[in-house]
Amino acid sequence: MIVGVLKEGRAGESRVAATPATIQQIRKLGYDVVVDPGAGVAAGFTDSAYEAAGATVGDAAGADVVLGVNAPSPAQLDRVRPEATVIALFSPAFDPAMVEDLGRRPFTALSMDAVPRISRAQSMDVLSSMANIAGYRAVIEAAHEFGRFFTGQVTAAGKVPPAKVLVAGAGVAGLAAIGASGSLGAIVRATDPRPEVADQVRSLGGEYLSIASPEVEVSKTGYAKEMGDDYKAREAELYAAQCREVDIVITTALIPGRPAPTLITAEMVASMKPGSVIVDMAAANGGNVEGTVKGEKAVTDNGVTIIGYTDLAGRLSAQASQLYGTNLVNLLKLMTPGKDGLLVLDWDDPVQRSITVVREGESAWPPPPVQVSAAPAPAPAAAVAQPAPKKEPMTPKQKFGGVALGALALFLAVAFAPAALLPHVTVFVLAIVIGYYVIGHVHHALHTPLMSVTNAISGIIVVGALLQIGHTSTTVTVLSSVAILLASINVFGGFAVTRRMLAMFNRS
Repeated sequence: MIVGVLKEGRAGESRVAATPATIQQIRKLGYDVVVDPGAGVAAGFTDSAYEAAGATVGDAAGADVVLGVNAPSPAQLDRVRPEATVIALFSPAFDPAMVEDLGRRPFTALSMDAVPRISRAQSMDVLSSMANIAGYRAVIEAAHEFGRFFTGQVTAAGKVPPAKVLVAGAGVAGLAAIGASGSLGAIVRATDPRPEVADQVRSLGGEYLSIASPEVEVSKTGYAKEMGDDYKAREAELYAAQCREVDIVITTALIPGRPAPTLITAEMVASMKPGSVIVDMAAANGGNVEGTVKGEKAVTDNGVTIIGYTDLAGRLSAQASQLYGTNLVNLLKLMTPGKDGLLVLDWDDPVQRSITVVREGESAWPPPPVQVSAAPAPAPAAAVAQPAPKKEPMTPKQKFGGVALGALALFLAVAFAPAALLPHVTVFVLAIVIGYYVIGHVHHALHTPLMSVTNAISGIIVVGALLQIGHTSTTVTVLSSVAILLASINVFGGFAVTRRMLAMFNRS
């Protein structure tokens, strides 16, 4: 079969569905590849680079499998032959007219933006790939418009305070924005209705701003859900306070299959300092900010710049094309089980079923729901294990009795033992007492370095065993050999642990 790579028909689109690197991977699956003339020029990939990778330059719309970034133009769809398979970002959840149009065409259409969020589909998750790039680019756009340092500096000409950045939504795009802002030296804060992302925000150097509400709960799908009035009221108070203080706001809040929620009102924008910047990454779905102009940059009366660009990922076209192309390669690997250049649509596979918009001219949208995650079922009341009864502490009489028995046993052992054994028993008992009090008063954080060094004391055992290994008794020789082996492991292991810990503090 032949795989065709379309030249994007949407104005301003600089990405391409395959790069020379991904072309080579597609050919390893047994496919021949044809690329539209000039398909990758906007992303920096020439026709000669595709030919060097093994592709031919020609009409991609007539191939057996047609790859695109955005939905092909009507003219391109008209050239797609019957029984072919078209793979692109059709956005069926937001464009019912496109779904209706595809249903009238005699081919199969797969939408990459419908990949379910399950573990085995992560390598095909185009939305995450593009969101990661878009989050990074949003910070670059904000920094360009902000026109000042992100990091704080103290210079001979005066002190420069660090920029303060608020990121609304800590998904893939939000986390990328947090990481990029922090790496530039800004003070970063973030909000998200999913409390489980707090550790991720902190790991990137940001401050998680929690909203105390009974509606807050751990997400069961990985996505943020639409919250109720109580949460929204508290959220609005938080955003109103933050907008008066921060310099840059980046919003990323989206609800799957629904318009973007409004987070920043016009009053909040009016309260921001002149020169502040807002990047509304949800502009394509209606926007999170009042005053956002889709695809454009707007400046308010009080000097706040609102960026509503919808092509943030495309502004890093070479990198975006490579990641998108890799997502497509992973899908083709899934759909080419024999690696023989034959595309097979497995209707029982939840990933392939979920992305199928049209199957051989018949509408397959919307797909059945996919079980993203499963909460453990509560145990029946009768099956709930009862907690084990607590062990009662020893009484003073029991403690005294135990000590007395131990002392009696030691006395009997000394009384009937050879005289030569008494010094050894004395040293052994004193070692236990001293070791207990010495080690017991060392802080837990120092146990590993302490033990890794003191384990070298095992070297004394090695020396003693070496002196006994030539004894005439076979039993003594065997015990000495075992002692040498175990003590040596302890010695070398102790120093290995010490060296590894010291290496953790080595700045080079």
